[in-house]
Parts: sequence; structure tokens; C-alpha cells
Amino acid sequence: MAPPPPQSNRSPSPSQPSGKSEVSDLKSQLRQLAGSRAPGADDSKRDLFKKVISNMTIGIDVSSLFGEMVMCSATSDIVLKKMCYLYVGNYAKGNPDLALLTINFLQRDCKDEDPMIRGLALRSLCSLRVANLVEYLVGPLGSGLKDNNSYVRMVAVIGVLKLYHISASTCIDADFPATLKHLLLHDPDTQVVANCLSALQEIWTLESSTSEEAARERETLLSKPVVYYLLNRIKEFSEWAQCLVLELVAKYIPSDNSEIFDVMNLLEDRLQHANGAVVLATIKVFLQLTLSMADVHQQVYERIKAPLLTQVSSGSPEQSYAVLSHLHLLVMRAPYIFSADYKHFYCQYNEPSYVKKLKLEMLTAVANESNTYEIVTELCEYAANVDIPIARESIRAVGKIALQQYDVNAIVDRLLQFLEMEKDYVTSEALVLVKDLLRKYPQWSQDCIAVVGNISSKNVQEPKAKAALIWMLGEYSQDMHDAPYVLESLVENWDEEHSAEVRLHLLTAVMKCFFKRPPETQKALGAVLAAGLADFHQDVHDRALFYYRLLQYNVSVAENVVSPPKQAVSVFADTQSSEIKDRIFDEFNSLSVVYQKPSYMFTDKEHRGTFEFADELGNLSISAESGESVVPAQRVEANDKDLLLGTSEKDEGRDPGSNGSAYYAPSLNGSSAPSATSQPLADLAFPTTGISSQAPTSSLAIDDLLGLGFPDGTAATPSPPPLNLNSKAVLDPGTFQQKWRQLPISSSEEHSLSPQGIASLTTPHALVRHMRSHLIHCIASGGQSPNFKFFFFAQKAEATSIYLVECIINTSSTKSQIKIKADDQSSSQAFSTLFQSALSKFGLS
Repeated sequence: MAPPPPQSNRSPSPSQPSGKSEVSDLKSQLRQLAGSRAPGADDSKRDLFKKVISNMTIGIDVSSLFGEMVMCSATSDIVLKKMCYLYVGNYAKGNPDLALLTINFLQRDCKDEDPMIRGLALRSLCSLRVANLVEYLVGPLGSGLKDNNSYVRMVAVIGVLKLYHISASTCIDADFPATLKHLLLHDPDTQVVANCLSALQEIWTLESSTSEEAARERETLLSKPVVYYLLNRIKEFSEWAQCLVLELVAKYIPSDNSEIFDVMNLLEDRLQHANGAVVLATIKVFLQLTLSMADVHQQVYERIKAPLLTQVSSGSPEQSYAVLSHLHLLVMRAPYIFSADYKHFYCQYNEPSYVKKLKLEMLTAVANESNTYEIVTELCEYAANVDIPIARESIRAVGKIALQQYDVNAIVDRLLQFLEMEKDYVTSEALVLVKDLLRKYPQWSQDCIAVVGNISSKNVQEPKAKAALIWMLGEYSQDMHDAPYVLESLVENWDEEHSAEVRLHLLTAVMKCFFKRPPETQKALGAVLAAGLADFHQDVHDRALFYYRLLQYNVSVAENVVSPPKQAVSVFADTQSSEIKDRIFDEFNSLSVVYQKPSYMFTDKEHRGTFEFADELGNLSISAESGESVVPAQRVEANDKDLLLGTSEKDEGRDPGSNGSAYYAPSLNGSSAPSATSQPLADLAFPTTGISSQAPTSSLAIDDLLGLGFPDGTAATPSPPPLNLNSKAVLDPGTFQQKWRQLPISSSEEHSLSPQGIASLTTPHALVRHMRSHLIHCIASGGQSPNFKFFFFAQKAEATSIYLVECIINTSSTKSQIKIKADDQSSSQAFSTLFQSALSKFGLS
């Protein structure tokens, strides 16, 4: 007896048919049922259609069944119709030739007696999205807009919008917008009216850029008759439609104050709506209408407070967070109005951390003389929370309240109690806050230093906390007995400290301690200056060099510079500008409020709306390698004023002498001199007018005193390792744009081009090819003589560090303005030198 054949261990993939013949079996079964009118045929078709849709849903290609599915569509069963339309809509766009087969049966169904089938067929017909078939859409859409059934009209209105996106000219030529406008003002069904409003807003907004008539039509939507007509019917609309109408009303400008009150009276009951979106949309209308009426605007805050607090306490945490974000915005704008309701902002144990964080910020904002004790007591309870990020936020909140000058005595005692808690994160946050308190309230130094002095620096590991402790050791070294010895131990572990922030604070603290207790700190100062001068971090090296030169020049002057008399800080800077806060308020009831940033910071340019704060990389030609495409000059000049820049960089040092160029960039006062770090130290000495005979002696004395051991009185600048670039560097435009926004400017310099280079720059292509030969790639370029603009990038060999460059060249002045940003700040100067070297050779090779 023969053994059974071996069975394969491979199981069929769930995303593939179990056998090659499954699709062909479906095809033959569908063909048999195509014209069948036998009893039970529709039930068999349903089973087959379900199999086809199931396979299509999991990614199996069943497009070969297109003809059979169309043949089986001749049925009155609405369930079969729906599944057939779903199948056709999925495959029509990718198979335009097959889509032509569906036109006849879809047009036939558009005239069916059943309005549900008419509507479904019209929706499917408009969803084919095949440009060659637009001529077949006009007739059914015209009939659908005049249909007696509201569902068909509703589908037809959206179908007009779909037609516009497939072929705008066909939609306009058929005069469909005028038909939609008529339906908007006269249709009895509110859902049809809402669809008309949505479609007309989109069509006329897109058309207004090229048509004055469309711009006028768009303005008519904001006219008094249209707005009042919609407001009078607003109770009939669905929740989505109400939000759409309210968004339109928020843009309406009333003629006088009485009209403002009329609109608010019409919408008063919308504030009690169960849907949070309707409530927020109504609140936006109230806030926008009363901006010019200060007293009424404040009364609006009082009126909307209760509906918002109600919405926060109802619904899921996600819904509560969206409403709470808007309440947070209002609290930050008018905290005194919400100060009596502070208990609503107490955190519940079962709330997610993102909700708690917002509530902590609001508690901080509403704190005043009358409620500070209760709020701080509540916040101190959160410091022991098992959720460490919330515990940290609560400690920061206590410190912020103290900086607002409310009941400082009790708050300082609470913060000092935090320092005594045996939890690392609590101690770290408290140290940072104590430092800020001492900067604003120096009179509390004795109480604070008595507690801080008992904290071991070995137990503080977080960079910000360690930097704060070091700052206090330097600032109050005369009151802290062990300060010089603690600083000396920290200097001994210099190489183990990875944070540049801590090393910078350590340099300054040792200098301050030296001026107050010289004998005990002399050794530590010499060691820290030597370590700082040898540090590869540019900021650390520069600060050490600066201090060294100050000491060379005059110790008394150095003391006045580094350790001047203490002055209390009155106000700490806000992290957000008032412009950004106002922009977020203008975008009330949108994601801008949830993200706490204006829409231009997280949306593409085409979705930004009316205000544009920055033009994107898309304004220039994108060329990751070749760089051969160049944007016409007029387009670049029209859109280039903020190219790739955020709001913080917009006005950054504009050069008035740019010869009328459309390009602006910061320019240094001097010429293209090498940076300080590349020069010998002797060339960097401070001016020695009147003390030339004393300078060498003073320098040698300081070196001997500190034990630096430099034979000629100068410290050698550490030579950075040679910089090699990656020849196969690749960077996509989106990543370039994101990095350009996030990274700080490493260097900004002006460089002169050779006459040969200017002569070679007849088009941007020449420079792009030249820089590519030096492994520096162009990602975007634009302009024409005399103004050219380039964006380059390069990558460090055997590393992921990326260097980004903006280079603006004016051929009339033969100057190039170079702005460099880098992932690796320590090597940015080396790349700057390499880039300038490559640019200086342009036209010479």
C-alpha cells in the first residue's frame, strides 16, 4: 500500500483565497444567477455578494468579477443594490474602462420608483470619480436636485460638490451653484439646506481666487437675510447642521449693538443644548460678537461659565478634555471671573492624566488672595500622587502661585517641606522652584539655604535640579559653609557630567564662589577653567574662555561682570507671545485650542485659512538630488518673505541694505571674518588701551595662581575632530521643513563671493552642481538674477547628524548671507567653515 502524499505545513494566508479557483467559482455562480428570476435567487445572490464584499474588504483582488456583479444588479432587493454599489465604487476609479459598464444600470436606477434606490444610485454614480464619465453625471444630478424626495435632493447636493472636484468647469457651466443657492433659501428640508450651505461655502471659496463673481456670492452667505433665515430655522437643524450654521454666524458682522443682542437672544437656548459641539459653537458666536463691547464681553464670560462646567462634568474623558481645553483658554484670558469656581478644577482620582494637567494649570491661574490657601493645600496633596508626572506638575503649580505674590510665607514653608521628602522627583522639582523663588524673593535666602545645605549633590541627578543646586551654591556660597568643597567635588567629576547646562552653571558658580571665598576656591577655579577650555561643547568652551580673559584683564572687573549686586526679578517671561494667544482665541472651537497652538503650526499651507504666518517649502522647487527645477522668480518673490520660518524667526535681523531684494536674512556687522573659536587666544584678548605693560604680567600671574600652567599665558583652543560628510545623504522635504522649524540657528554669517563665482551664477543650476561635488545637497532653490535663494543639507559621515543651510545670494552686491542649523551643535562651526570653503571655490574650479 502506497504511503499518503506528504502534506504541506504551510497554512493558507487569511488575506488570500483558500484556493486559486475560488474567484473563478464565484464568477461562474454569479453568471448563472445573472438573469435568474427563480424563487430564492435573490437569497443566493446575497450569499455570493457577501463573499465578494468580504474578500474585497480583506484585500483580495476581485475586480475580475466586475461584469458579473453588474449583470446581477438588475434586482429590486435594496440590500443587493447597496452591496453592488459598494463594490462598483471601490473598483471604478482604478478601472475606468470597466466603470463605463455601470453607467447604464446606475442611470436606470436613478429613475427607479423607490427614492432610496434613486438616492443610492445617484450617490454611487457621483462616487465613481472618473473624469471621462462626468458628462453622464449632469443629467441625473439635475433631476436629483428637483426630486420630490428630500433624501434624493440631499444626496444630489453632495453630488454637485463631488462633480466640482472632478471637473469644476462642468459644474459651473451646468449652473449648479445657482440651483444650490435656491435650495438653500427655499427647500423645506433642513438637511438639504445644511448640505447646500456646506457645498456652496466650499465651491465659492475655491472659486473666489479666480472669479470676482464667486467672491461676491461667498459674501452673500454672510448677508443679513441669509444669516437671519438660517438662525430662525436653527432649531429644526441636526446637531451637525447647527454647528455649520453657527460657524457661519460667527463670521457675520452686525450693523449695530441692537443687532448683536438680537442674535444673542435667538441663540440663548443653544447654550443649554445637550451636545457639547453646539454649545461651543454658540459660545464662539457670543465671544466674537461682543469683542468690541468690553462690559458685555465680560458678562458673556459669566453667562457661558455654567454651561461649560456642566459639559466638563458630563460625557467621556475625551469629550470632557475637548471642552476643558476651551474652558482653559477662557480661564487664562479672564482668571478673575473663574476664581470663585476653583473647586470645579480639583482633580478626581479616576481622571486621566491629560485632564488633570489642564486642571492644574487652571488652578494656578485662578489663585488669588482669597483662595490661595485652599488651592495650595489641595496641590500639596497631589505631590504624593502615584502618577509621578502629575506630582511634578502639582509642585510646579505651587511654585507658580508663589511667584504670583499670593501668600508667599506659607508657600515657601510648603516648598521647603518638599525638599525634606525622600523622593527624588519631589526634591528635584522643589530645587528648581526654590531657585526661582530666591531670584524673586532674596529675603528668604536664610530659610531656604538652611534646608538646601543639607541636600547632597550626589542625590540630585536631574540636570535642571542639579543646575539649580549649583546656582544656589555659587550665589550664596558665603552662607553655605561647605559650598567650595561641594563645588570642588563636582569639578572633579566634570568628565562624568553629560549635561552642558550643568557644566555652564558650574563654571559660573565656581567663579562666584572664588570672588567670595578665594583661598578655598582657587584650586577648583583653575580646574574648572582648564576643563571648560578643553570642552568640545561650543557654549561651555566660549564661557570658560570669556571668564579666563576677564580674569586676565582685571579681577575686579570680572567680579562686577560675573557676580554683580543681587537684583530681584519682578516678572518671569511668558513662553507664549500675546499674538499667538490671540490667534488661538480667534480659532475658538477648533483643534487649535486643544493643541494650544495656532493652526498654521500643525496644518498644511492649503488648509491654513485666511491668515498665513509662514510659507512652506512647497513654494520652492523640490529636488533632493538634482536640483534642476527652478521656480519662476515672481512666484518666489511673492511668497518668500517668511519661507520655511516660524513666527519666532520672522523679523530676525533684517538687512536694510539688501538692494531691494525680495529676500531678507540676518547680516553680521562685520565682514566674513572667521569665528572666534578658530582664532588663537592671543588674538582674542580684550582691548588693553592704557594697560599694555600690565597685561602680560597679569596674565602670567593669573595662570600661576590658578595652576593652569600655560607657558605663554594663552590657552589653546581645542582642535575639533575633522568633519567628513556622507556622500549618500538623503533628506525628504517634509523632514527638512520640520527640522528647520525646531532647530535653533547655529551660525548666521555674511560671505563675499569671488567675481568668477558671480559670473558663473547665471542660473541656480551651476551652484547646485558645484555644492553637490562637495557632498552638500540642494533640496530647494529659486529666484533669478540678481537674487537667488538656496536650501542645502548635508549629513555627517557615519552619523545621523544633519546640517541645514539657507543661502541667499545677491549678485549685485556679491554677498551671500548664510544661516546654518544643525542637529549636532558641537560640529556646526566646523561645517560652517567647510560650507564657506566650498562656496568660496565656486567659479574657480
